Amino acid sequence: MFGRPSIELKSPGEIRVMRKAGLVVADVHDAVRAVMADGVRTRDLDAVAADVLASAGARSNFLGYHGFPGVLCVSVNDEVVHGIPGDRVLREGDVVSVDAGAIVDGWHGDAAFTAIVGAGDQRDRAMVDAAEAALWDGIAALAGGGRLGVVGDAIETALESNGTRYGIIRDYVGHGIGTAMHQPPDVLNYRSTHRGPKIKAGLCVAIEPMITRGSEETAVLEDEWTVVTTDGSRAAHTEHTVAVHEDGIWVLTARDGGAEALTTRGVTPAALD
Repeated sequence: MFGRPSIELKSPGEIRVMRKAGLVVADVHDAVRAVMADGVRTRDLDAVAADVLASAGARSNFLGYHGFPGVLCVSVNDEVVHGIPGDRVLREGDVVSVDAGAIVDGWHGDAAFTAIVGAGDQRDRAMVDAAEAALWDGIAALAGGGRLGVVGDAIETALESNGTRYGIIRDYVGHGIGTAMHQPPDVLNYRSTHRGPKIKAGLCVAIEPMITRGSEETAVLEDEWTVVTTDGSRAAHTEHTVAVHEDGIWVLTARDGGAEALTTRGVTPAALD
């Protein structure tokens, strides 16, 4: 009754269905990237995502989640995560984080990316690149086995070695995923003495570092969703859903399963299909 929440371990067949959901999320990302531009409203991005989900016969796992009103989370500049799509108009140089999910046959996929509208500021671009590199270092660490804490170790090490000091958000972390969008275990984006559960076949997690150009401190706006940096610094959020199975890991929300990014890190992803 008072023990740790159990972790839902997936069979190879269940991971294959999660891969279908992951590929729908990849389609959403591609479609949103294609229309993101100066003058586009954040609710226009949401409408594009809704069309992709409908065409795929998938459902949104964001819409209606604890009352959330959008298909996407769209967070701009100092907004870290959980931004509500609306009438805000994107402008040249905006840093835009897009979090998207899909449900296929009861199984969930979840992934996020951050992009800059137009050329943008070089410092913003460096932050986005740093967040992406840290994500992939965290995923590569998962392939090494041991305990889940290695992911946070790898993410923080990647950001420390970058040469620029970034704030690592601690109030919001990654999570298990499967028959629900958010499940045990928590996946930390930073080092901790809590090493987490053992990494074993059937574990599926969403790894999602969130970083800022300033402080790690955050606040929630009056809409009770949008998380912003308290110092007004810009933020980046990247995420993939990753499965561990007997033959290795498979990045379910990346079209190539993570091959391009992971091979350079000494890891070869193993598909089940």
